[in-house]
Amino acid sequence: MFQRNMGGRRLPAVGASSEPQGGHMKRRAFLRAGLTGAGVAGIAAAPLAAPLAGATTARGLDTLFNPRRPGRDYNGPVRLSSNENPLGIAPSARQAIIDGLDEANRYPGATGELVREALVARLGVKPGQLFFGSGSTEILRIASAAWAAPGGRLIYAEPTYEDVPRYSQPFAYDHVTVPLTSDYAHDIDRMREEVAKSSAPSVIYFCNPNNPTGTLTATGPIMDWIRDEGEQHLFLVDEAYFELADDPGYETFVPLIERHPNLIVARTFSKVYAMAGIRLGYGIAHEATVQRVLPFATRNAPNHVAGVAAVASLADDEFFAKSVKTNDEAKAIMYDALAQLDIEVLPSHTNFVMHRIKGELATYNERMFEAGFNVGRPFPPMTDWSRLSMGLPSDMEKLAEVMTDFRKKDWI
Repeated sequence: MFQRNMGGRRLPAVGASSEPQGGHMKRRAFLRAGLTGAGVAGIAAAPLAAPLAGATTARGLDTLFNPRRPGRDYNGPVRLSSNENPLGIAPSARQAIIDGLDEANRYPGATGELVREALVARLGVKPGQLFFGSGSTEILRIASAAWAAPGGRLIYAEPTYEDVPRYSQPFAYDHVTVPLTSDYAHDIDRMREEVAKSSAPSVIYFCNPNNPTGTLTATGPIMDWIRDEGEQHLFLVDEAYFELADDPGYETFVPLIERHPNLIVARTFSKVYAMAGIRLGYGIAHEATVQRVLPFATRNAPNHVAGVAAVASLADDEFFAKSVKTNDEAKAIMYDALAQLDIEVLPSHTNFVMHRIKGELATYNERMFEAGFNVGRPFPPMTDWSRLSMGLPSDMEKLAEVMTDFRKKDWI
C-alpha cells in the first residue's frame, strides 16, 4: 500500500541561517548541510557536576513513570495514545541528568546557555534567534499570547493539533477553521482567502506534518505565501515531527526566519529524543520577533534537568538513529497489518498513523483497552478514525494480532 524507505535518513545537521536562493532548501539537503551531533559533542562532554553515588528510586514511582523500559514488571495497557517515544530517553541523557543533579539547587541560566550553544551549532542560527519553553506547546502558547490583538484572527486547519486554539481562548481571537483537502493536506488557497477577507492581523497556524493525520503539506506554496504576505500576520509553523519526516516535498522553514520577522518555527525534544515527560521545546525566529515574545515566556527556561538531557541528546547520534529506525520498523508492521485487513490508513510522516474504524470510537477504544492497548482520543470531525501512536515493534506485532481478532468479531 505504501512505499517504504527504511534507509538513507540523515541525522539533523546544520542548515544555513539565511534563505536559500534559486529554490527551497530540501530536508535532506538541510540535514546534510553542516555539523552532525559531533559538532556539539564537545559541549556535552564537559562535566556539569560530579555523579551522584547510590541514587535510588521508589519502586512504585519507578514503575509508574517508566513502565515500558525493558526489564520492568508492568501489566497495564500499552500506551499508544500520546505520540510518545517508547524507547525512553537516551542512556547518555539519563547519565547527564544523574551527573547534573549536584547543580539542581542552582538556577539554570548556565545550563540554558549550553542548550543554546548546542542548538546554534545544530541549526546554524544565531543565539538571539532562539527561545525556550516547557515543550513546544508552550512555544505555541507564547506566540498566541504575543500576537493577540483586538479583532485578531486565528486561522488553522480542521482537524489539527488542538493546543493553539486552546491557548488562544483567553484572548479575543476570531477563530477560523479550514477543512483539510481531500488528500488531508492544509488547504493553502482557502486559508489565503480567509486571511484576505479582513485587514485585521491574523495568526496562521500550520502543524506540518499534521497532527492527528500524520500527513504532509508541500512547503513550497506556504513559503511563497510567507514571502508575499504582509508582516502584520504571523505564520506559526509547528515542526514537532520534523526529524521523523522524510519526503522530497518537505523542508524546514528555519532558513526563512532571517528575512521574515512574521515567522515562528516551533520544535520539541519530546518525539525523536523521547523527552516528553521532561518538557523542553524551543522557538526559532528573527531576533526582533524573539524580543517581542520574551515578555510572555517563562524565565529560567529550560530547567536544569531538561537542559543537561537536551545537550546530551543532541550529541547522541546513535540514539537518534535508533529512535528513527525503531519508529520506521513499528510503522512498517502496522502498515502491513492494516493492508492485510484492508483497513484504510493515511500515509504518515510522524510516530503515529491514522486509520479507519468501524462503529463508535469510544466503543473501539474501550475494546482496545480491555485487550491491553490504550489508543488515541477523538479528533472531530474524523470521528470514524483512530490515531494510533507507535510503540516498540514487539508492541505493534501484538496489536496486529488483536486487530486480526477484532476483524473476526466484526469490530474493525
